[in-house]
Amino acid sequence: MHCRRRFYDNRFCPRGRDIGKAEFKDKRECDRVSEYFRSRAPLRLGMAGGGTDVEPYASRKVGTVFNATINKYAYCTITPTKENKMSVTSVDYGKFEASLDGGPLPLDGNMDLIKAVTNHFGIEEGFRMFLQSEAPPGSGLGGSSTVIVAVISAVAEWLNLNMTNHEAANLAYVLEREDIGLKGGKQDHYAAVFGGFNLMRFRSDGVDVNCVRVKDDTVNELQYRSVLCYTGTTRESANIIDSQMKSFNKGSNEEALDHTKRIAVDMARALEKGDVQSTGELLDEGWRNKKMFSDMISNPLIDKLYNTAKEFGAIGGKVSGAGGGGFMYFICEYDKKYTVSKELAKCGARITDFMFEPKGVRSWRYNNG
Repeated sequence: MHCRRRFYDNRFCPRGRDIGKAEFKDKRECDRVSEYFRSRAPLRLGMAGGGTDVEPYASRKVGTVFNATINKYAYCTITPTKENKMSVTSVDYGKFEASLDGGPLPLDGNMDLIKAVTNHFGIEEGFRMFLQSEAPPGSGLGGSSTVIVAVISAVAEWLNLNMTNHEAANLAYVLEREDIGLKGGKQDHYAAVFGGFNLMRFRSDGVDVNCVRVKDDTVNELQYRSVLCYTGTTRESANIIDSQMKSFNKGSNEEALDHTKRIAVDMARALEKGDVQSTGELLDEGWRNKKMFSDMISNPLIDKLYNTAKEFGAIGGKVSGAGGGGFMYFICEYDKKYTVSKELAKCGARITDFMFEPKGVRSWRYNNG
């Protein structure tokens, strides 16, 4: 049913290598000031199974998620400097500077994603970094996880380092979830690295990423019938995830989590067969189950938008990410996309054009002369 991804790239370095003493190639020591290094990582739509990649469910019962990346990105640009400091500018989080001669940078809530990567790679040389994401924080498209993937990729391009896709995604997860302590699952990091349509399984001893072969005609039809809209509100996913974890430990949402794993597998199979109608119906079924994870998943605005979309021709839909706000995604009847979009806009939602993105994170270097 699936093609197991086993390809590698040369953009990353395995965790544990002495990358603080990595060798520089060719004329890099002379040319570094005139060069900059850039990366882009795609954001994702969680189609089904989201929430089962969160601990402790994933380790105890094996999480299963079906997701797809889209042509909305997080970008990272690194310009090496001769100053012994890092200077970070983020469109969403402002500016930050720190000296690089005082040992590991403290993870204190200020630009921790960047500091965690800097600490891990043992960077002591000065640099400027510019960060930009095409989705606001709390949008439900995997924003912070996609940013850290982009940062790792740009740093690895700068330092000429190698890493497999699995190692890169795991490093992003460990830095964000374990070192920094931001709550969430694993799917965002793996989606940003691998790209495309993927069925992922999360076990206590590792992650399987299986690319789902969707024919071009099916992708085009799904694209035409898809509506992505921004609710106008963001949310703090950690609070929702914390609520979900507490419910799981009490046993109150375990059945719904189990059910959504089956939906993820069924949805991947439906798209492989070219069945967009069934994919939409499974999306609707998944949303009904997702709302059982926590009473913070939905709210009156989300319910209004969902019911409006269904009334005017959506087969099914969901809130992307943990829930509570951000983006909503719908699959419509074959001739109802325009009507659904128009009615959602009347309710205050902002329709967002997008395309499915078949590739994961990319990085490159450019000589500025």
